[in-house]
Amino acid sequence: MQQEEISIQSLAINESVRIGYSDKDIIVVDSIQKFAEISNAHMAMSGVIICTSGRVQGLMNGKPIEVRENQVAVIPANVNITDLMISPDFNIKGMFFTISILQSFLREKMSVWNEVMYVQRIRVINLNDDDLLFFTHFYDMLTLCFEKDPDMPFRTDVIQSLLRSAMLGLCGAMKQLLPTNSISEEASHTGTHFQRFLDLLNQSDVKHRTVESYANELCISPKYLTHICKKHSGKTANEWIREHVLEDIRYYLKQTDLTITQIADQLGFPNSSFFGKYVKEHFGTTPMQVRRNT
Repeated sequence: MQQEEISIQSLAINESVRIGYSDKDIIVVDSIQKFAEISNAHMAMSGVIICTSGRVQGLMNGKPIEVRENQVAVIPANVNITDLMISPDFNIKGMFFTISILQSFLREKMSVWNEVMYVQRIRVINLNDDDLLFFTHFYDMLTLCFEKDPDMPFRTDVIQSLLRSAMLGLCGAMKQLLPTNSISEEASHTGTHFQRFLDLLNQSDVKHRTVESYANELCISPKYLTHICKKHSGKTANEWIREHVLEDIRYYLKQTDLTITQIADQLGFPNSSFFGKYVKEHFGTTPMQVRRNT
């Protein structure tokens, strides 16, 4: 069976999807009327899906998941969704994010998202009346912004600020679901090591380091660190490090006035020439062009 790739690009051109907003890192979906036609898909992005009516059930990486009205599904990037069964009245409102914008939104709160997604593996959140009111107001404000003239100054910044606030609110709700004392035996071993690695990544000013360097700080072997990263997230330790380094680069280039040399030094690169080559390799352009691009 052919697998459908659910990405910003695929959602944007799908006629059965009603888009509220989209840019290179975010897509907000108002409605999906023909979602039932998708039975086997790969989620390229992280997603937050609010079920507004009906229900859906299926398998996420082989594990059962069911979402009903007034529940939220939080979906990590790079998962496979199969065997979907959907009620005729099913509909959603959804927000889909690239990992880079999600890290930019959450910054130091990213550890909450990572623990929920990859250690505790919580996938469905129940919304009480207060939660519904909170997120409904956010969505109403977002809708007003979506309807503004696309050429309105700072429109994208306003929309992204609202989305960031909504995601921080969701992380607050997610944090309340996390255990405060005892955790499962599995989480107390590989899960704890994985979370400690993510915490170390989030807290380190210099993230551009080898897997061996991180493994040494965690007192485990590089091979074991890569194993637990793949086990809990489907990504290697090197992929996690690279994603965080690229987000720091994007942040410092776009959100600070530091010179290229200062940023290279801040992020642990040996010199600005090496930094420029790294940026060119991963962004396809120079640091100054990244800084100028909106």
